[in-house]
Amino acid sequence: MGRTAQPATLKLLTGRADGRDSGGRKVNPGPAFRRIPPKPPTWLSPEAKAEWRRVAPGLARLDLLKEEDRAMLAAYCETWSVFVTATRDVTAKGLTLTQTTCRADGSTSERTVANPSVAIARNAGRELRGFAAQFGLSPSTEQALSRGADDGDEDDNPFA
Repeated sequence: MGRTAQPATLKLLTGRADGRDSGGRKVNPGPAFRRIPPKPPTWLSPEAKAEWRRVAPGLARLDLLKEEDRAMLAAYCETWSVFVTATRDVTAKGLTLTQTTCRADGSTSERTVANPSVAIARNAGRELRGFAAQFGLSPSTEQALSRGADDGDEDDNPFA
């Protein structure tokens, strides 16, 4: 498996010239979806709703959202919610937990075990990176977008 392809809009934002990507290749604009941001599902958790409200406006301003992205954005936001919940648990309880076992004779024994929230946060973090790449939310994509953003003040690059 290779790298995940970026949406045409991201390629054009980081491109060298109109209709060209950063490597100078012509960008296929893809299907002509209507660029209307999706409405958040009513069933999102509170943390996921907050994340939707945080990221959706910026993605909409860049014309990166369409109604059909609802499921993917909802999955990203819920994964964020899982990450936050697990991270809060690790912060509150620590990396390890004390597990008490009751024996048949009435005595107990204790042992230290890994907090399961550590693995949950790690897995959610991996999933978040994948979703972030899809929406251009990773730091490397942010840098690429800022290099390709046109603020209207500069002349076209004569070397493009």
